[in-house]
Amino acid sequence: SSPHLVQVRERIRINGQPISKELFSKYFWLVYNRLEETKDPVHASMPAYFRFLTIMAFHVFLQEKVDLAVVEVGIGGAYDCTNIIRAPVVCGVSSLGIDHTSILGDTMEKIAWQKGGIFKPGVPAFTVTQPERPLEVLRDRAQERECLLYLCPELDAFEGGRRVLELGLAGTHQRSNAALALQLARTWLQRRSCRGLGELKEVPPGTELAGRPVPLAPAFQPTDAMIQGLRETEWLGRTQVLPRGPVTWYLDGAHTTSSVQACVRWFRQAALNQDKPHDGSEVRVLLFNATGDRDMAALLKLLV
Repeated sequence: SSPHLVQVRERIRINGQPISKELFSKYFWLVYNRLEETKDPVHASMPAYFRFLTIMAFHVFLQEKVDLAVVEVGIGGAYDCTNIIRAPVVCGVSSLGIDHTSILGDTMEKIAWQKGGIFKPGVPAFTVTQPERPLEVLRDRAQERECLLYLCPELDAFEGGRRVLELGLAGTHQRSNAALALQLARTWLQRRSCRGLGELKEVPPGTELAGRPVPLAPAFQPTDAMIQGLRETEWLGRTQVLPRGPVTWYLDGAHTTSSVQACVRWFRQAALNQDKPHDGSEVRVLLFNATGDRDMAALLKLLV
């Protein structure tokens, strides 16, 4: 996954832990030297930073014999260097936002087209609730690539009137991410012949679906491991609260209009829930930073 928060090793994790400095160093030089030996003498250049780390991550996963690799695209999907995997087990597209417009295009539809580039023939794909037009673009991309695309039900559907699923990550936007994660995990488990997690129905092409361009995937009862996983997930630097004496720091990585709106909702809620010091003195700090061609004024306006 990218980017990293403190050190580059966070981008390549095994069982949730960044690989050790020793392993990182070993595989870095192994990949670097192999590329150095075999590069074209005319156009002699190394892959760019993200591409190099992607090649290295694949090499680490193969050498360390992982059972399952979860790979997040860098930017977009269609032309992203992670997109060389020909037959993934399953693909997921989370909530779309306007970002990297100089590369991906300046509308949600253009961005949806890029994201749909990860779909593969015969490989199931899932997405969450999206605006109507971008969702139609994803549907068309899925048909064009002969891939079955499903919409994730809301997280409430997985609770089935039982206890509420607790999430380790704050913010309402994480509920759709959690629903997507459950569907991806379920698909992997079914591939491993685990039963009783709700079967996907193939919808024949051209079927009119009750006002929805994409069929709804069935909800199922999450396993104990899934419930624990959702509850214990942590992602440092995302909706993180750090109380330090009289100062409370609120950290997040939001950098698009929709994610900053989600950040504002979270900040309001988190700030309300904090216990106030008895003498009324409290400093809350929300640090904002943005790079590249992003519209700083629009993002700051939402924070104001």
